[in-house]
Amino acid sequence: MLRAALMVGVAGAAAGLIGFGPHAAAAAVQQAWPPFALVSGLLLIGKLAADDNVFAAAGSRIATVRGGPPVLLAASLGLVAVVTAILNLDTAVVFLTPLLIQSARARGVDERAFVYGAVFMSNSASLLLPGSNLTNLLVLDGARVSGLDFARVMVAPWLVAIMVTWLVLWIVQRRGLPVSSTNGRVTLRLHGRAGLAAVSGAAVLMVVLPDPAVPVLLLGAGVTAWRPFQGRFGSASLLRATPTALVSLFALAVGCGTLARLWAAPAMLAATAGRLEAALVGAVGAVAINNLPAASLLSAQPLAHPFFLLLGLNLGPNLAVTGALSAVLWWRLARQNDAKVSMWAYTRLGLVVVPLSLAAAATTLALVHPAA
Repeated sequence: MLRAALMVGVAGAAAGLIGFGPHAAAAAVQQAWPPFALVSGLLLIGKLAADDNVFAAAGSRIATVRGGPPVLLAASLGLVAVVTAILNLDTAVVFLTPLLIQSARARGVDERAFVYGAVFMSNSASLLLPGSNLTNLLVLDGARVSGLDFARVMVAPWLVAIMVTWLVLWIVQRRGLPVSSTNGRVTLRLHGRAGLAAVSGAAVLMVVLPDPAVPVLLLGAGVTAWRPFQGRFGSASLLRATPTALVSLFALAVGCGTLARLWAAPAMLAATAGRLEAALVGAVGAVAINNLPAASLLSAQPLAHPFFLLLGLNLGPNLAVTGALSAVLWWRLARQNDAKVSMWAYTRLGLVVVPLSLAAAATTLALVHPAA
């Protein structure tokens, strides 16, 4: 009921804005639909990969890696970073949060760093490719930056952000107490190769193409449509692969984008901000209204420093559970897996992670790419 009320309310607000500014609304829709189409395709591909045991097989092998808890944590968060970069942070959170929890329990180590690491690393690692985070595509709307060009600019701050995030979580893990193991170490195998092939295809499309939304969506829809012929993919799974929350956030993003075109003050604030100010504005906007509508609101005008704004929009959500769709999905999955999580603990940890990672990433970006 709450989700339905949110959808109706957001759609009503967007419709009202359309009534007052149809041209502004059309521009907002034009900005918003490609990113959401891309993420829908990536979620479908991620569901196929999950059905083929791609994530579970990788997670089971990580759980058997030799070494102590720091090695297990590094390997687990490395998997999160790779899946985030290739298949989007929401896909990583949905399919890897339960795996990280089970890996920690299987090895008998404190699971807190693994639980919070699933979402914190997803946000931090979403800087590498345009499709890694919806905000990247919303902010760079119309820039026609290929995935390879985007990665050239962001690879250094991406590495710094994930290293800082890992370091903080490693300290949390070291302070944890050992617990008794509850599961055996079992290595799982792939159920098929289609999921791995689709993931590889999506990665190539996002790196090569400046506008990968439609091709990735078609790829996701194509592999989804093929599954019923194999008797392994039904309509219920398809609905679960496309969260209703994404529809709500699309309407909210369109509404905020329309508002920014009718009332230019928020967009001008980001457009005229310096590097550090742009990063801070992005972080505050993400915490205040969620990073997706904040991206639409703040990028309606040409930006002087779009990459610095992205640092704030992508790293800022680690301050609050409400800051990103990834955190909302993570919260639900963590509780479903009986993990002890709290909003205050999330924010308390974020108060350490966000300032350090944001400062380090912004400094690195300024040094490596002075013109950014």
